[in-house]
Amino acid sequence: MLMARKPRRDRAAVLAGLAAPLALAVVLVPFRGSLPNTDAALALVLVVVAVAAAGNRLAGIVAAVSAAAWFDFFLTVPYERFTITRRPDIETTVLILAVGIAVTEIAVRGRLQHAAAERRAGYLDGISAAARAVATGAEPQLLIDQVCRQLTGLLGLTACRFQDGAAGIGRPPRLLRDGRIVTAGQTWDTEHAGLPPGRDTELLAEAGGLLQGRFLLTPGLRARPTLEHRLVAIGLADQAAAALAGARLTGLR
Repeated sequence: MLMARKPRRDRAAVLAGLAAPLALAVVLVPFRGSLPNTDAALALVLVVVAVAAAGNRLAGIVAAVSAAAWFDFFLTVPYERFTITRRPDIETTVLILAVGIAVTEIAVRGRLQHAAAERRAGYLDGISAAARAVATGAEPQLLIDQVCRQLTGLLGLTACRFQDGAAGIGRPPRLLRDGRIVTAGQTWDTEHAGLPPGRDTELLAEAGGLLQGRFLLTPGLRARPTLEHRLVAIGLADQAAAALAGARLTGLR
């Protein structure tokens, strides 16, 4: 249902990007003789900002183009023609388009960063809850299962398993703490090639400089985890390692 709502919302935003600048330009027509064009341009830019903030990149760009076009058609001499004769009006029209596109890009990037921050917080909240359960006496395997589920979704894995107290067996590719994946002594191009195929990638779980174990990550066919995703995965492994270390100190394992 959410997947269906998003395309509908995106279509509505694009339609708003087309219609809202037109509606405002029509409203301003009776005042175009006394209203400075710069004021009208600012009003149109505000509409573009509103569409970009509420919609997607396409909606913002459509709104910017629509605002520039209707500013030209209704608010510059000669009126009701897509022709501009005065240099200041040409510059203002170009600025409406440029500022509208720039604002759209800023709004889109801001939403992406906000969504990424929420995802990171969600992953870590889930692991923190599992770690608290271990600290209060729950079975550590519950935490390991939780981390594996999170890693599978985060990295696009087909499987994830944990080996207690093991590292480097078979010299598998390894996900390092800086987010790089190294295999056979070379940095793997994860951004373009995804996780190394045909083998599990090793993610160490360490706490206080002591190895608690490793997660073995079986890659999905089309998964290409970004650097951000890989760093979140390292954070998840750290949370698991800290909880396991605590469990060992209290004699739970």
